[in-house]
Amino acid sequence: MKIELDKLGSAGAMLAAAACPICFPKLALLGSLIGLGAFSAYEAQLFIAAQLLVIVAIVGQAFAYRQHRKAWLLGGALVSGAAVFAGLYVLRSELLTYVGLAGLVVASGVDLWSRMRLRFGRTSVITCPGCGERRRERMPADACQFFYECSGCGAVLRPLPGDCCVFCSYGTVKCPPKRAAGREARAS
Repeated sequence: MKIELDKLGSAGAMLAAAACPICFPKLALLGSLIGLGAFSAYEAQLFIAAQLLVIVAIVGQAFAYRQHRKAWLLGGALVSGAAVFAGLYVLRSELLTYVGLAGLVVASGVDLWSRMRLRFGRTSVITCPGCGERRRERMPADACQFFYECSGCGAVLRPLPGDCCVFCSYGTVKCPPKRAAGREARAS
């Protein structure tokens, strides 16, 4: 009977730990159940490593800012990092520390999402004015494409006067250099 109660208690502890994934004490309980209790001797080192990772996340956001120039994203990361350290050392607030960590996760997630969107947003559907053939094509990241051969009728498309490339003339999305120039014009 005692073995069954012990198993039931372990299952309950694992269920409670799984229900609260952001709660460190419950994660520690789950870790000790699966044999990670030996890491408790290194708690101070792991605490320092976690703080270093917060600093690395802030520095990473600063480097990312040089590329994307989104001040609000860098500001959110800085405020979140400050909240982590203020919660740990100034106000001794566990809630503030968790809010700061969540803010860093959100800032990193938004940065990752925008990078992925840009990476996969380099396609445009070109419509041939002669035959109406529509085809999704990948655009060059840092150059304009001056010629495009239609797969339907074989016509060679050239940019219209005033456009820099065939994507700006016949595509659903302007080319990356034109979009970057538009963002710079709006920023200044």
